[in-house]
Amino acid sequence: MAPITLPDARLLPDARWLHAIAAAAFLAASVPQAAVNAQGLDSPETVDRIVGSQVNQEEAKTAAEIGKVSSAIDRTRENISTVRKTSKLDKVDIVFLTDAARSEGGPPPAIENKVRQHQEDVTELRKEIEANALLFNAIASRRVLADDVLAVEFDNPGKIVIYAAAKPSD
Repeated sequence: MAPITLPDARLLPDARWLHAIAAAAFLAASVPQAAVNAQGLDSPETVDRIVGSQVNQEEAKTAAEIGKVSSAIDRTRENISTVRKTSKLDKVDIVFLTDAARSEGGPPPAIENKVRQHQEDVTELRKEIEANALLFNAIASRRVLADDVLAVEFDNPGKIVIYAAAKPSD
């Protein structure tokens, strides 16, 4: 029987190499996220190219939009399937309901109650927006979280209005 020989100790990696390999693997894993962040959604041209639609924003008080928002929340179930099927839009309007932002205490009771009544549908709508590349990038370009979306309304073919309980980033 032949004697068992161990590899030459000079050929075994030492702890420094293992740390270097682990660090390289960690950096490589974080590169895809860095590439997404590096794309930059600050430029309107970049947003238009990614989203393929004109993205507009406006600020409003909830009291001025309460009828539209309430009606849109009531139609959330219908709008979920439309969001799911949407792959091209001519125009995306994001309406910031600035007084309904979390920093302002959240939506007023009338809207909060509507959201609560339709909680499952609103949650599903937010998931569908996150899953829709066009809509996700449109809201992300304005630094809106899907959790801040209260409702959407399809005004006419090719146009969506997204109501968000948020303040625009400056």
